[in-house]
Amino acid sequence: MAVTQNFQTLRMDYLSISSALSFYRKPAQLKGTLAELKPPLVSLQDETPLKPIVPKTTSKQRPFTVTYLINSCGLSLESAISVSDKVQFQSPERPDSVLTLLRNYGFSKTQISNLIRKRPMLLLSHPENTLLPKLEFFQSIGLSSNELARTLSSDPTLLTRSLENQIMPTYDFLKSVLLSDEKIVAALKRTTWVFLEDPSKNLMPNVTYLRESGVPQSCVSLLLTHFPEAVMEKHEPFVETVREVKEMGFDPKKSTFVLAVHALSGKGNKSIWERCYEVYKRWGWSNDDILSAFRKHPHSMMLSEKKIMKSMGYFVNEMGWASRAIAECPVVLFFSLEKRIIPRCSVFQVLLSKGLIKEGFSLTTVLLPVEKRFLERFVMRYQEEVPELLSVYQGKVKLEGL
Repeated sequence: MAVTQNFQTLRMDYLSISSALSFYRKPAQLKGTLAELKPPLVSLQDETPLKPIVPKTTSKQRPFTVTYLINSCGLSLESAISVSDKVQFQSPERPDSVLTLLRNYGFSKTQISNLIRKRPMLLLSHPENTLLPKLEFFQSIGLSSNELARTLSSDPTLLTRSLENQIMPTYDFLKSVLLSDEKIVAALKRTTWVFLEDPSKNLMPNVTYLRESGVPQSCVSLLLTHFPEAVMEKHEPFVETVREVKEMGFDPKKSTFVLAVHALSGKGNKSIWERCYEVYKRWGWSNDDILSAFRKHPHSMMLSEKKIMKSMGYFVNEMGWASRAIAECPVVLFFSLEKRIIPRCSVFQVLLSKGLIKEGFSLTTVLLPVEKRFLERFVMRYQEEVPELLSVYQGKVKLEGL
C-alpha cells in the first residue's frame, strides 16, 4: 500500500514538471532551422570587466586604535592601519597623557606623528615614570626644546632606552672625554647612536687606542664631538684606519690626523675617498698631488664630484689657473662658487685688465682673506679708479660692461 502511494506521488510530481516544461517550450511557435535558433556569440573582450565591490570603511567601523591614531596623532589611514599592527589599546587615557607631555615639551603635530609612526609603543609608556625623566635629563644637559623635539622625533629610539642603565652611564663616559655638556649635545645632535650603543663595546676601546697612538685630548674631543660615528666604528677596522693614516704621514698631534681618520672611517667614507681620487686624477693631479692635498685638508677627499668639477672648471677654464695649483691650497674647493669665488675673481679680473694689479697675485691672496679684509684691499682701495668695482663684487655689473 505504502509503495503504491509513493509511486502515485512521484508520478504526480513528474506530470507537474512535464507540464511546466511544455508550457515554456511552446513547440508550435518555434520556426526556422536549428542554426537560426542559436543564440548570438558574445565576445568577452567587448565586455567591461566588473570591479569588485569594496565596502567603504566608516569611522564607526574602524578599530578604536586606528581611529585614535588618525584623529589624535595625525597619521594617515594607511599609516594608522600599519601602526595598529604594532600597538593596540581600547582607552585613550594613557595615549592622551603621553601626547600631552610631548606637546608640553614643544613637539609639533608633525614631530608627534613621526615619533608615533616610528615607535608606536611609546603611546603606552608611563609619561611621568618613563618618559618625563628622560626629557628632563636631556634638557638639563643643554638641549633646547626645539633641539629635543627635532632630535627625538628623528630617532625616538632613545626614549625606549633605560635612563639608569644606558643613558646615564653613556653620559658619564662622554663627559670624561669631552669635559663639557655643550660638546656632548653637539655629538648627540650629530647622531643619537652615541647614546644608544653600549660605550664599552667600541667607543671606549677606540678612544683608548687614539690616546695610546699619541693623539692629544683636544683632538680626541674634536673627533668625538663632530664625527662621533667615526669613533663608534668597530674596533678592529678602526685600528686599521688609524694605522693607515699614520702610514700616510699624518702627525697624531695635529687635528688633521683625526680629520683623516674620519675621512677614511667606514665603507661609505672610503668609497667617497676613492671617488674623489678618480675625479682629481681626471684633472691631471698626480698621486703625490692628491696625497699632499689630503694631508693639508683631509676633507678635500669628502667633497661631492659635482662640487669638485664645478670649482675646478671655474679655476682652470675661466681663471686660467693651473690645475695642480689647486692641490697646493685645497681649502679653496670648499668655498661657495656663487657667494665667494666668482665675486672675488671677478674683481680680480677687472683690476688685472686695467693694470691696477699684477698677475703675480696668488690664489690664496684673493680667496682666503675674510670679507672685510678683501674689500679693503681690493675694492675700496680702487674705488676712484673703478667706481663700479663694488657693483661688480655684488654681481650687479657684468665684466663685459667694463
